[in-house]
Amino acid sequence: MQKAYKLHGVHRHYDWGGTAYIPSLMNTNNTDQQPFAEYWMGAHVSAPAQIETQNGLVSIHEFGTIPYLFKILDVAKMLSIQVHPSKENAVIGFALEEKAGIAINASNRNYKDQNHKPEVMVALSDFWLLHGFLAPELLAARLRDDHYFNSLQDYFKGVDYEGLYQYFMQLSSQDADMILKPLMKDAVASVQSGKADKSHPHWWAHQYYNGVVPESNIDKGIFSIYILNIVQVQKYQAVFQGAGLLHAYLEGQNIELMANSDNVLRGGLTPKHIDIEELIKHVQFVPTYPKVLFGDALNEQEIIYPCPVADFGLTKIAIKHGESYTIHTHSIEMLLVMEGLVEMDGILYHAGEVAMVTALQQLTIQAKEASVIFKAFVP
Repeated sequence: MQKAYKLHGVHRHYDWGGTAYIPSLMNTNNTDQQPFAEYWMGAHVSAPAQIETQNGLVSIHEFGTIPYLFKILDVAKMLSIQVHPSKENAVIGFALEEKAGIAINASNRNYKDQNHKPEVMVALSDFWLLHGFLAPELLAARLRDDHYFNSLQDYFKGVDYEGLYQYFMQLSSQDADMILKPLMKDAVASVQSGKADKSHPHWWAHQYYNGVVPESNIDKGIFSIYILNIVQVQKYQAVFQGAGLLHAYLEGQNIELMANSDNVLRGGLTPKHIDIEELIKHVQFVPTYPKVLFGDALNEQEIIYPCPVADFGLTKIAIKHGESYTIHTHSIEMLLVMEGLVEMDGILYHAGEVAMVTALQQLTIQAKEASVIFKAFVP
């Protein structure tokens, strides 16, 4: 009985994606210079993977349901400021929008399904993201020391994240511009003079507008860059992001493993639908102290990235040339080869290729070269 099958995922060509990383990894021509933003490996209804079998390609749905979606991302342009609802709130929000008669594909629809969307990301390169609110002393110092933010101190009062965020995000465009326009001028000047690097919010404000200060209607999401943690993650380090955490990807390549859901509430830096009132209901207005995950050793060859959810788990397996490693599956699992060349169940897998392994199997992975594999599974 066959245990492992080669999986063919689906490319997503969103405009924020890079043009080289994913095509190069997967040995795919991109002569048209399309943006290759994401590669989906899973059973998401809008883009299910295909599985190689003796009878040809079949949908992954033929093998059962999978509660997670495995991805590779190439973030060339920053993504929107966003938050994901809890499962309970997703059920409530979905029901309310159904009752209101909002079409599931409507541009102003917030809840596409009834699921939560926790996610873990592992950097494949030097990766930058916004991740939760700054510690109170850091945020208070930013409001105090940057003159354009001085008027906002009375709304934060050292602790009131919700009061500060709600006040600013509900300002008129004209009033917000009075704060953001001098900020943008400082950002552009600082970056162009070499005084600000990627660890400073000026860099990303400059990046979003490509060094041009808009005359008016500056995106209020710029403010979030200054009140959230800017986190740098090194290759094969990870970050987990749960419900209620305000965040955004800024730059780099990563693996993302998430619960199957399309529920995203956005707070700026995007032309897509923004519903600030709904977003504010779901944000956790507390400071975040970023925790970069290095992985906990299961043995000499495999580490696990702690993910406090029942939907998915993620490990990294490193096998030396000529050695082998045996796994025991408890669910449908996906093995993404990121480096090297391995043989599984008589089939060779190069870097960028994926094996889907059925549940309750014992499978030996043989490394034809020194190899690194990421394994997605259900705990």
